[in-house]
Amino acid sequence: MNLFSAFSSVVLDHPGKPAAFWGEIEHSYEMLWQQSLAIGRLLKDQNGVGPGDRVGIWMKNRPEFITALLGILQSGAVAVPINNFLKGPEIDYILSDSGINVLVSEEVMQEAFAGLREARPGLQVLNLDAIRIEETAVPSLEWVPDRSEADLAVIIYTSGTTGRPKGAMLSHGNLLHNVDSCRRVLEAVDADRFVVLLPMFHSFMLCVGILLPLLVGGSILVVKSLHPPKNILLEIIQRQATLLPAIPQFFRSLANATIPHNLPLRLCLSGAAPLPLEVLKAFQTKLPIPLLEGYGLSEASPVVSLPPIRGPWKSGSIGVPIPNVEVSIQNEEGTHLADGEVGELCVRGGNVMMGYWNQPEETSKAFRGDWLLTGDIGYRDTEGYYYITDRKKDMLLVNGINVYPREIEEVLYQVPGVREAAVIGVPDARKGEQPVACVAADEGVLLDDAAILKVLREKLAGYKVPRRIVFLKNLPRNSTGKILKTELRRMQNAGSDELV
Repeated sequence: MNLFSAFSSVVLDHPGKPAAFWGEIEHSYEMLWQQSLAIGRLLKDQNGVGPGDRVGIWMKNRPEFITALLGILQSGAVAVPINNFLKGPEIDYILSDSGINVLVSEEVMQEAFAGLREARPGLQVLNLDAIRIEETAVPSLEWVPDRSEADLAVIIYTSGTTGRPKGAMLSHGNLLHNVDSCRRVLEAVDADRFVVLLPMFHSFMLCVGILLPLLVGGSILVVKSLHPPKNILLEIIQRQATLLPAIPQFFRSLANATIPHNLPLRLCLSGAAPLPLEVLKAFQTKLPIPLLEGYGLSEASPVVSLPPIRGPWKSGSIGVPIPNVEVSIQNEEGTHLADGEVGELCVRGGNVMMGYWNQPEETSKAFRGDWLLTGDIGYRDTEGYYYITDRKKDMLLVNGINVYPREIEEVLYQVPGVREAAVIGVPDARKGEQPVACVAADEGVLLDDAAILKVLREKLAGYKVPRRIVFLKNLPRNSTGKILKTELRRMQNAGSDELV
């Protein structure tokens, strides 16, 4: 079994069914299968791609991203989705690190091709807009590659929030395992239609937005335009979409928008970044649709936990482990901690990565036995629900006491007019570290630092209250909406005029 053979089995059952919607265009399962087979044939015949070779995908969201992914897998090669927001040197790092010689791309990326070829003279670019895809093959399991669950399928480069990106190696088995677990916990069926508006290169969308719907025989609504936001709702209604995975900022906007009464969604999933409690409350007040905050990381294919669809839902919880995935809270020595005790979240299961590409030392650091060390700090309650308190690297030590920025951030989000908030640590000669809050206001709102500090002092112990409030127009984020605290720290260390 491999990802392409699993997809081919679905095609045989649903050849004429819509697999993907793109504006007014419908792509059937048979059409996606034929196009992916044609791309796989081009890669093998024209580009010399063979089993195990790494092939990059550098495209914006569109159905051809899906066929590029499937075509690479059909050729027996390894797909490397690349963040399409990256600049030349950042892309060149990934190409060099993973040993990519062939890049599947599109016309809108044409301007950057010359620079990439200059940096890597041997790079071949397969521009899908410049070729004609022949669709002649008849769906058959005879066309599937000779790849097993143990073989490498995809390399996902981490967002690099703590340094240079690392390539998480995910096997066919890792992704099939995570898809099946998500299918069970989300009760996904072939009648479901998944909305894809987040970048397809991200592991969250790769699994939940592409592979899950395709492997259960569902459909994918690839949102063509994100602006204005009401267009997204209109597309959801037009195509009768049922599941919406997105990031917290989108659900914040949805909670503030005028919502049509006939919205067909049955479930919303928030991922890629922590969901502030205030956003969750505002959403639940306005919409009778479950909004579940999941937890995952690229190294786990990526989904690890979700709240049960029918509850109970617990405020601030990331839910319980998905089927066939184990989670434990451990201290630095690997001791499993009791309920209520704070430690590092550790994960094991068939979804956990093979390791980091060409980085055995980093791979060794990421594991303790067969447990993946996530770097996230949290605890489990007595009913088996898990909570994230912070990133291990974000934790501050104030007078030797652990301070978790997320706890402070949740209070900041309760202040009227606060749109974005992040807390970082700055060195302090007397206390070791001190928290500093970086805040962005809602449009047209003028925030007062004294008023914010007053709220914080009322709700937090004195040592947790930030030394000062820094106001920014917008907080720096990566392409999936995660606030870049490394950038805030860089600005702080550099004495940036923006952090004053």
